[in-house]
Amino acid sequence: MSQLHENPFSSTHSLDTNPFDDPTPGRTTSNVFGDAGRAEAQNIEQRQQELIQREQQLAAREAELNRKAEHIRVHGRNNWPPFYPLIFHSIADEIPEDSKPLITRLYQLWLVLLGTLIVNVVACILILIAGSSDGGRDLGGSIGYVFFIGILSFLLWYRPIYNGYMKEQSLYYYFYFFFCGFHLLFSIYMIIGIPGTGSAGLIQTIQMYSRPAIPAAIVGTVATVGWTIQGVGNAFYYRQIWNHHNAAGHSITKAKTELATHGASAYFKRG
Repeated sequence: MSQLHENPFSSTHSLDTNPFDDPTPGRTTSNVFGDAGRAEAQNIEQRQQELIQREQQLAAREAELNRKAEHIRVHGRNNWPPFYPLIFHSIADEIPEDSKPLITRLYQLWLVLLGTLIVNVVACILILIAGSSDGGRDLGGSIGYVFFIGILSFLLWYRPIYNGYMKEQSLYYYFYFFFCGFHLLFSIYMIIGIPGTGSAGLIQTIQMYSRPAIPAAIVGTVATVGWTIQGVGNAFYYRQIWNHHNAAGHSITKAKTELATHGASAYFKRG
């Protein structure tokens, strides 16, 4: 009976509510404006930080450009060796993308060679201290190798193959094959370590272990490992470069033509 007295037009549907009411209980207009103000403040602070960071980057870039400009003013474009620039050397700027890993490895092997030459001197000093009868000759020879082999290896096989991949001209490759071939033979000679030759290689190292002269033996071991690493590495890349030279169509005839056109001095220069 009670249902008969109910208003048939009454409704509990959500449309009866005010659509403009804030559904969040307890939320006031001041809270809304407060949140908006905080968000705006955070955005302003973030933009300020970005501007400061950008200014720092621009200042660093300007300093780097000034440094390069001063370097060019004093040395031209030359940047190697770093302590007294004589030539321009930049694998990133001058070597084609596909050849950069190979030239980088060759440069690293040359650095290993240079480090090994220095370690070899230290080993020969220790061999002399240990009382070797050939210690004096070993020390003199090892010091000579640092300057003679260190400089000539860069000029006669590393620099030609660097230029070879930069210019793809035949004569560079034949310079490299000739002089790097001699370097591979020299590496075998240094690995053997015959007493009195300036090498703290295998024979010398074994003798130092048998004395025993442990400091000389340990440094001699490091030198022997260094000679082996750079020798094996250069032999590996020698074959790889030979295959590349064949695939690129380089030949003795082309090398002779280039030599007649440019002259031998051009093959130690950039450009």
